[in-house]
Amino acid sequence: MSESVYMGGCLCGGVRYQVSGKVGNLCYCHCESCRRAAGAPMVPWGTFANDRFQITKGELKEYRSSAQVLRGFCVNCGTSITYRHEKRPAEIDVILVTLDDPTVLVPQAHIWLQDKLPWVDIADGKPKFQQYRPKDS
Repeated sequence: MSESVYMGGCLCGGVRYQVSGKVGNLCYCHCESCRRAAGAPMVPWGTFANDRFQITKGELKEYRSSAQVLRGFCVNCGTSITYRHEKRPAEIDVILVTLDDPTVLVPQAHIWLQDKLPWVDIADGKPKFQQYRPKDS
């Protein structure tokens, strides 16, 4: 059995990446920080092993959006691509819609609903969590 490899990049093509291996925590995040960073009402994420993510073209600029969080983006077009939290140094979160084929990984839950915008209606039947998704769900 071969390992899954995913390719992706930013809007302008200046940043390209490859990530491989097992993906976890497929979710839509509704937190204010993610919304503002991406300019969207929610952000679809997948979590990978940090050592399985590599930039293959260009440079990913990182911005410290809070004391323990670094968000990666293209300095040219501004596309948000990654999220790294100091409490999870072995992991990196990738915005699923930056994948070349954004249909291949599907979010399985909604997190941070305590920050959800009131005009967003969630009717997809996926599990919902006020904050983090528990590891066993």
